[in-house]
Amino acid sequence: MATRSPGRSSARRSAPPEPDGRFGPARVAVGRGAKALEAWLRRPLTSLHLILGVWGLLTLFGLVMVLSASSVESFSAGGSSYSVFVRQLAFCAGGLVLFWIGLRVRPARMRAVAPWLLLLGVLALVAVLIPGLGVARNGSRAWFAIGSFSVQPSEAVKVALTLWGAHVLVARRKVMHRWKHALNPLVPVTLLVLALLVLEPDMGMAVSVGIVMIVLLYFGGAPMKLLATIGVGAAAGAVVLGLTAGYRVSRITAFLSPEATDPLGPAYQATQALYSLADGGLFGVGLGQGRAKWDYLPNAHNDFIFAIIGEELGMIGAFAVLALFATLAYTGLRIARRSSDPWLRLVAATTTATLVIQAAINIGYVVGLLPVTGLQLPLISSGGTSMVVTMFLFGILTNAARHEPEAVAALRANGQGRIATILRLPLPEPYRAPAHTPTQRTVRR
Repeated sequence: MATRSPGRSSARRSAPPEPDGRFGPARVAVGRGAKALEAWLRRPLTSLHLILGVWGLLTLFGLVMVLSASSVESFSAGGSSYSVFVRQLAFCAGGLVLFWIGLRVRPARMRAVAPWLLLLGVLALVAVLIPGLGVARNGSRAWFAIGSFSVQPSEAVKVALTLWGAHVLVARRKVMHRWKHALNPLVPVTLLVLALLVLEPDMGMAVSVGIVMIVLLYFGGAPMKLLATIGVGAAAGAVVLGLTAGYRVSRITAFLSPEATDPLGPAYQATQALYSLADGGLFGVGLGQGRAKWDYLPNAHNDFIFAIIGEELGMIGAFAVLALFATLAYTGLRIARRSSDPWLRLVAATTTATLVIQAAINIGYVVGLLPVTGLQLPLISSGGTSMVVTMFLFGILTNAARHEPEAVAALRANGQGRIATILRLPLPEPYRAPAHTPTQRTVRR
C-alpha cells in the first residue's frame, strides 16, 4: 500500500494560499503600469508630448471625418466627392503656419501685441457689417469672401480677447477682489464685441465670446458673487435674444417640447442626429458607410459631425472623441498649473476651458441635451477659419508647455532636437517678473 510522504503533505498544508489567485499577475502588471505612468507624468517634457499628441490626433481624425461626412454633399454640389475636403485641407495647411507662429513667438512679445490684435479684430467686426465688404450667408453677415474662400473675423476676435483679457487681469490680479477693477475694462470691451456679433447676427459666436469672458474672470480671480451676477445677466440676455427671432424661438421650443414640434420642421436636424447615433450602436456601421449624410442630416460635415462619428464608428468612436477632449482638459490645466508666467498661465487655462466647453456644447446639442447653438466641434467640424484659429491656439498651448520651468531647464541643458532646429524654434527662456508698469501702479492707487 502506497503511503504519502508526510514531509510533502505537511508542506502543502502549511503553504499559505496565493493571495490574489489567478488575478495576481494582472494586479502586479497594473501596479507596474501605474508606476510607469506616474514616472512618465513627472518628466519635464510630458506636457509638451501630450499636447502635441492631442493636437495631432484631433487634426487627423477631423480630416478623415470631414472627408467621410462631406463626400455626398460635395458630389451633389460640384460632381466631386473631395471639394469640401480639399478646402479643409487647404485651411489645415494655413493652420499649420499659424500653429508654428503660436509656437515660435515668445510669450512676452505675444502679450505686447495683444491690444493691437484686439483693436484690429473689433475693426474687422465693424467692417463685416458693411454691405459690399461683408458677405451674408444663412441670414448672418459674418464673413469676408476672398475668391472661393471665406474668412470669419469673429473667430480671430476670440483669440485676441483671450490674449488681451489675460494681459489686463494679470496686471490687476492684486485688486481683483474689487468689482470695479475686475469689471473694467474687460467687461465693457466684451459687451462691445457681443453687440457687434448680435448685429450680424451670430448667436453661436456670441455665446463663445461670452464663455471666454467668464472663464477669464474665473481663472483671473474675480469674486464668485461677481461671476454669479454676470452669469444671471448672461442667462437673462440669452433668453431675451432667444425670444426676439422666430427661428431661435423655434429651436428653443423644439428642445423643450420635441414631442409637440413638427419633426420635419425646427426639430428635424436634432431628430436626425439622434437617429444617426442610434444606428451606430457600439461599433458603428463602418467608416464611410453612414446613411445620414445622404441628405438626411443637414450640415453633417459641420455642426453635426459628431452624429456621423457616432453612426459610422459607433459608441467606440464617440468615446474616443470624448477621451481626446478630456485629455486636452487635463493637459491644458496641467500646463497652466505648472507655468511660472502669470499671463501664460491665464492664457493656457482660458484657452483650454474655452475649447473644451465649446466641444461640450456641440456634443450636448447633438445628443439632445442642449438646444442647437451652431458651435462647431474644434478641429473636427468642417470650417476653415475655425480650424486655422484653433490651430493657433494649440500653438500657444504648445509654446506654454515649452515654457514650463522644468521644460525650460531640460531643453536648455539637453538641446531641443532636430525637429525644433528645422522649425527654427528659439530656446525657451526662464520667466522673469517684469518691473512695475505705470498701469500696475495706477491700479494699486
